[in-house]
Amino acid sequence: MHIQTETPRQSDVIAMLERLDAYFAALYPPESNHLMDVDSLCQDGVVFLVARDAEGRALGCGAYVDRGGYGEVKRMYVEPASRGQGVGGKLLGEIARRAAAAGLPALMLEAGISQPEAIGLYERDGFIRCAPFGDYQPDPLSLFMVKRL
Repeated sequence: MHIQTETPRQSDVIAMLERLDAYFAALYPPESNHLMDVDSLCQDGVVFLVARDAEGRALGCGAYVDRGGYGEVKRMYVEPASRGQGVGGKLLGEIARRAAAAGLPALMLEAGISQPEAIGLYERDGFIRCAPFGDYQPDPLSLFMVKRL
């Protein structure tokens, strides 16, 4: 597996993001979904990564947005057939490596409470729960996490 910066404007990546959107739509009402669309993922200050296997198949993706004093993790997704193989942990590791190299002192994220696998991944990676940050408001369907780099 290799992880590299790519544009989200690729058919296989767009398909992954659409599956992620559908998954979130099934779990949460629209006001509790804080998704970035493809155009937003292509803006300055966003680092979008794709994990691919040796044959070039997309296994997962993730991004961080440079918010000035921290990086916000966004659009973490691993294809169901690739889960349990360390893809998510490797994506988070690469996000942290790049954010630290960019001089950011921390990563922060918002996650829905109905995603125990994702929450477990973040906790294993060293994220701890915190108060809402940035423009987020308290939401009983969201939890907020931070990891110092």
